[in-house]
Amino acid sequence: MGAHDRWVIHLDMDAFYASCEQLTRPTLARRPVLVGGAGPRGVVAGASYQAREHGIKSAMPMSQARRLLPPNGVILPPRFKLYELLSTQVFDLVATYAPVLERISLDEAFAEPPSLAGASSDEVREFGARLREHIRSEIGLVASIGAASGKQVAKVASDLAKPDGLLVVDQGTERDFLAPLPTRVLWGIGPVAEGKLRAIGVRTLGQLTALSDADAVSTLGSVVGRDLRRLATGVDDRPVSDRAELKQVSAETTFDRDLIDLASLRREVRDLAVHAHRRLVNAERVARTVVVKLRHTDFSTVTRSETMASPTDEFDQLAAMAERLLIDPTEFGGVRLAGVAFSGLSVPHQDPLFTLSVPAAETPVVERAPAPAAPVSSSSWRPGDDVVHDAYGTGWVQGAGHGRVTVRFETRTSGPGVARTFPQEDPALRRGEPGDCLA
Repeated sequence: MGAHDRWVIHLDMDAFYASCEQLTRPTLARRPVLVGGAGPRGVVAGASYQAREHGIKSAMPMSQARRLLPPNGVILPPRFKLYELLSTQVFDLVATYAPVLERISLDEAFAEPPSLAGASSDEVREFGARLREHIRSEIGLVASIGAASGKQVAKVASDLAKPDGLLVVDQGTERDFLAPLPTRVLWGIGPVAEGKLRAIGVRTLGQLTALSDADAVSTLGSVVGRDLRRLATGVDDRPVSDRAELKQVSAETTFDRDLIDLASLRREVRDLAVHAHRRLVNAERVARTVVVKLRHTDFSTVTRSETMASPTDEFDQLAAMAERLLIDPTEFGGVRLAGVAFSGLSVPHQDPLFTLSVPAAETPVVERAPAPAAPVSSSSWRPGDDVVHDAYGTGWVQGAGHGRVTVRFETRTSGPGVARTFPQEDPALRRGEPGDCLA
């Protein structure tokens, strides 16, 4: 099949965390909703479009977001178990259209639907519209879709289609489509790389494609310089592959010349750690083990690893460990290849302390998001807690304090529910599970 017979779609669930909250708590459907840690160092993990209208963005410090939030806004703790359940429902449905999915995170995936092989742009638009409507009617969530001949352009298209949109890039127009766009839209170009390109006068992807290979490598590094320049032209033949259960994320490169000093090796390994970390964050995982691979000039390979007591996605901690695992080339000999991998992966909610990192940054900004602070009262209930009442069924804590707790009783299918107030120790009231609201 030729490159121009191929269609890749990128599906991205709009404002996923906040949308899951609005879906399962219908009272919040049209209100500004923030998801994240409410403590002094908390960050916004997700913001509804109603919240974004007030200048609030994901990864913003919650202290700043709280000042921008209007009076009818709500801050809720993350319910990752719920997000995983809804993500599974969405992608099980998408799999009926495209059996092979490359899931990037809980809310986005690539697919190469067999039914679109050789299809026209109009047929792809009809397919995308049908899939989006099926997700909306069956599950109640909104997806934006980009479609193109390769993964990178499809990803950019879905970003431009938001919110609640569909954008199909006609075959053969990929380079023209990308050329006027800022370099930052390309997956793999973070703020540091963007700054380096700006320093040499490169602000658009068209200007990036005009660079020579040598200039791209000297500006962006040997690991990704050539690849990013090629992707900026719209050429992307990377396959869509089923990741199954993600066991590790990694990055490696073979050097143009053997590295013979520790300082150079450290620089390259830190660069590799940046790219492995980006994949870790995009996959919404934390890692327990760091692995470094070094291949000697004579092709012998050494692999060294270290495992932490608890998993993390904190870049500085992971990168520092990778650097500690290095062997000095003056003792080891010249290094022709290096690799960094993060393994022992788990989802953040499986560990009581987790971080929410800003993805795709070459010097990642990482904020620790502790559990939201309890209300100033003796109550053990917190706003956002899932509850079940013997008489009234499934609901969530809207407020608590002074020995009382107010619960809004509603689910995905109930419509806006009634709020009732109880003594905090009411024996009929007990903790629920995040999935209860899907019933």
